[in-house]
Amino acid sequence: MTERLVVIGGDAAGMSAASQARRLKGSGELEIVAFERGHFSSYSACGIPYWVGGDVRSRGGLIARSPEEHRARDIDLRMRTEVTELDLDRQRVRTRDLESGAEDWTGFDKLVIATGARPLRPPLPGIDAPGVHGVQTLDDGQALIDSLDRAKGGRAVVVGAGYIGVEMAEALLGHGFEVTVLNRGEQPMATLDPDMGRLVHEAMDGLGITTVGSAPVTKILTGGDGRVRAVATDGGEYPADVVVLGMGVVPETSLARAAGLPLGTSDGLLTDLSMRVRGQENVWAGGDCVEVLDLVSGRERHVPLGTHANKHGQVIGSNVGGDYATFPGVVGTAVSKVCDLEIARTGLREKDAREVGLRYVSVRVESTSRAGYYPGAAPMTVKMLAERRTGRLLGVQIVGREGAGKRVDVAAVALTAGMTVERMTALDLGYAPPFSPVWDPVLVAARKALAAVRAAG
Repeated sequence: MTERLVVIGGDAAGMSAASQARRLKGSGELEIVAFERGHFSSYSACGIPYWVGGDVRSRGGLIARSPEEHRARDIDLRMRTEVTELDLDRQRVRTRDLESGAEDWTGFDKLVIATGARPLRPPLPGIDAPGVHGVQTLDDGQALIDSLDRAKGGRAVVVGAGYIGVEMAEALLGHGFEVTVLNRGEQPMATLDPDMGRLVHEAMDGLGITTVGSAPVTKILTGGDGRVRAVATDGGEYPADVVVLGMGVVPETSLARAAGLPLGTSDGLLTDLSMRVRGQENVWAGGDCVEVLDLVSGRERHVPLGTHANKHGQVIGSNVGGDYATFPGVVGTAVSKVCDLEIARTGLREKDAREVGLRYVSVRVESTSRAGYYPGAAPMTVKMLAERRTGRLLGVQIVGREGAGKRVDVAAVALTAGMTVERMTALDLGYAPPFSPVWDPVLVAARKALAAVRAAG
């Protein structure tokens, strides 16, 4: 008897799950129906700032697999179709065709929820004015490019200084705009500790980007034509021909909430290690709509990244298709850049460690990306946290120029393995003057952290 898998969401997690299930189950065993409310499937939202900035030449470069390609693999992907209700008792979903308005019910034997996340868009006066843009979808990216072409190198304001905010600041700078970044916090990149965020602030100022901290936006001001003309804070007004919102995202779990499914502290769906929704036999969830285990703190957290979404999809598809897989958790690794400044972090910040009751030491070191005498050696700052008594690595943050960012991967592996800073000092990392000093900057930080642990008794 053929079973039916219904997938809600046509991007990374949803279509990875559908594709993996199809590899394991033939069409006679499993029918797959997927619903996507947007115009595109399986695309890289993380790449939108680089498309806007011109590093990626076309929108098509961000699309990994089109709806037609999915259908050719016998996945019934229905675009511009929104799921409006989950009926878990009867195992069915209500859908609405966004073009015709027609509604229908579709039954399922197994369900995958991959509804993603939605950008924060506070209900401020003027927030929906022409010229104010989010950057969540490819349609958003195209609308922003159109606005930039219209404004022709005027003034741009970015609201928010997280990953999207700093990446969009670079993209706008490349378009010849005068760029101001308004941030609610004191320093940009709240995923870093403030002392490391200050390095990002200084570098952005040096690049010609005006960064204003402790400046929550109160309203968007418009001109006589209804388009944006300025952004207001308690401290003043900032003229703008274009505004980009980069205030972060929250899990899109309104359907799950209405259906009574379990949500965590960030409103993300809660699953077991197989990505099955807790308390449900035939419902799985993955991607930006879920919370996952943080392997360092031991708590669930919301980490919206395409890398995780694709892994979730593979795990779900394997389990739906009759195989077995688990997703053990994350350590919170992320990397970004603004122009030639690379920004990376993994594990816990000082604030995170305090919140979960960990006693720690923290150290900072200044080093270079290559041997100091080798041409092109660039400075970098590495901050490391270790548990006070055991010396267990808790977190690493890196800010520097070329060659700095991907060094965080060494720390991510060490965190996943539960290594102490003492064990890290003996890591056999690659060395040659064009690639690293004799002591890699991460290992220099580990040595200093070990000394701090010993000094703390």
